[in-house]
This record gives sequence, C-alpha cells and structure tokens, in this order.
Amino acid sequence: MSQQNTVSDAAVLIARETPGQAARRGSLRWSAVFERSIALVVFVLLWELLPRLGIVNAAYLSPPSQVAVAIARLFQNGAVWVHLGASAWRALSGLLVAVVGGVVCGVALGWFRRAERIIDPLYQLLRQVSAFALFPVFMLFLGIGESSKIAIIVWAAFWPVLLNTISGVKQVERIFVDCARSMGASQGFIFAKVVLPAALPQILTGVRLAGAYSITALVAAEMIGARAGLGFYTLNSQETFQIPDMYAGIVLLAVFGLLINKSLSLLERRLLRWRVGLEQNG
Repeated sequence: MSQQNTVSDAAVLIARETPGQAARRGSLRWSAVFERSIALVVFVLLWELLPRLGIVNAAYLSPPSQVAVAIARLFQNGAVWVHLGASAWRALSGLLVAVVGGVVCGVALGWFRRAERIIDPLYQLLRQVSAFALFPVFMLFLGIGESSKIAIIVWAAFWPVLLNTISGVKQVERIFVDCARSMGASQGFIFAKVVLPAALPQILTGVRLAGAYSITALVAAEMIGARAGLGFYTLNSQETFQIPDMYAGIVLLAVFGLLINKSLSLLERRLLRWRVGLEQNG
C-alpha cells in the first residue's frame, strides 16, 4: 500500500512540474549521463589515436574502428551466436551450481558454529588454491569436455558465495531467532523467514562477486580443449595473428560480463525492495 502511495505521489509531483522544472530535471539527467560517459569516451579516443599516430604498433593494438568492423563481421556471419551461446551455457551453468552449493554450505556452516570451527582450516586452505592450478586435475578426472570447463567455473565462483553466506548468517541478530523460537516457530520456519532474509544482502553480494569470477574462469577454461566460445575465439585469433578479431573477442567478453553483472544487480534490487522501504521509513 505504501509503495502505491509513493508512486501516486511521484506522479502528482511530476504532473505539477512547471516547464522550467521539467527542463531542469532533463538537464540534470543529461548531465549525469555525460559525466558517466567521459572516461569511456576518452579511453576509446586514446585507443584509436595511439595506433593511428604510430605511438603504438598497430599490428599489436588494433584501433576501435577496426575492432568494430570485426565485431560487425561476427554478427553478419552469425558466428557470434555460436561463441556467445557456448560461453553463456558454461558460465551460467557453473554459476548456478556454485550459488546453490555455496548458499547451502554457507547456511549450514554459519548456523552450526562448531561445525564451522572444525571445517574452517580446511576451506581456508582450499580457497587459496587457484581454479587455474586445479584445471589439470579436473581434466584428469573429467576429461577435456564440458564437465571440466564447468567444474573450473564452479570452483572459482563457489568461494565468494560460501564466505559471504557464512558471514551473513553469523551476523543475524540472535534476538530475532530467540523471539521466533519463543513463539513456537520450527527450525525450518526460522531458516526460511528469519535467517535467510537477514543474510540475503550479503549472500547477493557474494553472488555478484561470483558472477565476475565465473567470467574470469570461463576465459581460462575455454582456452584449453574448446572448439567454441568467446575465450576460444580470442585465443584462436591471437594464434592466427588476427589481432582485430582478438580484440573483438575481448570486447565481447567484457560486454558479456557487464550483462551478467547488470542482471545480478537487477535481481538484487528486486529481492531487496523491502530494504529500500525500511531505509525510506527510517
């Protein structure tokens, strides 16, 4: 009900705006867009000028104009969808498994303090092991197919979810749990209605970190034994000295990672709408 009132109040305020106020609001919006674009525009201009002016060898640093042509060619021949589809399947599959496993294990370890104290030395040791260092092990057990590639992504993305979930569960106010127990709430109810909502902000922070880690691991996984994927395309272009295509793969990987991060941010905002309401009321 309060959200509906807020929306209606905002609509009334917008309707009452004078032309000068509306113009000023539009000017502020465009000013914010301009400020957020400055660094990116300067970066692209420098990237274009350095090889064009001969400051950097154009054979090693292709200007953005050539990279844009390479990207357009990928879309024109349809190869981009093959590589993007393969990368998306690996990254999202690995991320999903890591999130489910990390949340389940994190809630258990965060809730049962004694178990966490026993296992803490082990997972503190294991999380220091790079996913890239374990890739030969994954290949030995799982082969060079999709399983080993997804496994390396799971390993890289699992730890931020686990650690943030443990931290979030441990920071839940005990008074909330005690109040629920005093009213006869079951253990399952306490987990679902008290512990998880309170720990959700930190869990989602871990999920966003895992999204970034999954892209990093994806690139390494696709550089060994893959026949499709943005990481494979980037490495193959470098080996055949198709430098504009190599940079095209890098740009597409960056955009793909940005889309995953933006999607997780929207999910976080949607799941934490109640916190925005509390902050406004506070």
